[in-house]
Amino acid sequence: MSIQYYLQYLFIFIALIIIALVIIKASKKDFHIEANKLIEYLGGKENILNIEVNMSRLKVTLNDVSKANKEAIQKLGAKGIVEVDNQLKIIFGAEANKLKKEIESLKK
Repeated sequence: MSIQYYLQYLFIFIALIIIALVIIKASKKDFHIEANKLIEYLGGKENILNIEVNMSRLKVTLNDVSKANKEAIQKLGAKGIVEVDNQLKIIFGAEANKLKKEIESLKK
């Protein structure tokens, strides 16, 4: 077998690695953008009084719950939303803690 044979396989291997890295990068969510959208859908920074995480749920206390766009929050990836008084309990799964940290940094 010649060196050209091995170079072809090396080239194919490198191309597959590059494609895999591009796919992984494209599939990662940008939590900064998602957190900005979530703040907007919750009625803005001024409307958010408190935010907590309990396992996979984001518990958000709001000034005015009617300003929250629950349909848009659902489209953002929420698996469920429960409204209790002036709170929204939003199920985001493993992303909940990352979103909380990002929202807190954006609120400052």
